[in-house]
Amino acid sequence: MSEQSLILWIIGAILTLTGLAGMLLPFVPGAPFLFLGLLFGAWAEDFRYVGIGTLLILAGMAALTYLVEFAVSILGVKKYGGSRRAMAGAALGGIVGIFLGIPGILLGPFVGAVIGELSLQRSLDQASRAGFGTVVGLAIGVAGKLAIGIAMLGLFLLVRLF
Repeated sequence: MSEQSLILWIIGAILTLTGLAGMLLPFVPGAPFLFLGLLFGAWAEDFRYVGIGTLLILAGMAALTYLVEFAVSILGVKKYGGSRRAMAGAALGGIVGIFLGIPGILLGPFVGAVIGELSLQRSLDQASRAGFGTVVGLAIGVAGKLAIGIAMLGLFLLVRLF
């Protein structure tokens, strides 16, 4: 193994581990880091085993993590009786929460959904259920993202080894 390949593998491993951690941590963009890590791994072997087709599939899977996270959190609000305004509030709360650190990331969607429901003159109980639905949706979304991330790593290894 050449020195360049070794360096690429080390960078790839660091990015891959960071990406997998980012699937769980809300402030780390897990999917892009994971994809870049796998890309560096493919590059380390001059794309001999993992080629453009596999990399395109991996890129699609990385993009899918964002769709899953967004869709599941909205469905969580809907499942617990939240209105469209609660769904919009959860999305807006998530965006605002990013700028407020970890507490904002975790609480932003909940607060946004609750405010969305309260703005429609709903009871605090109804608003709280919508907020709880957001939290449930976010938890399921994290599990979905992690599953996709592990599948990405599995696909890379499968193509690489066989």
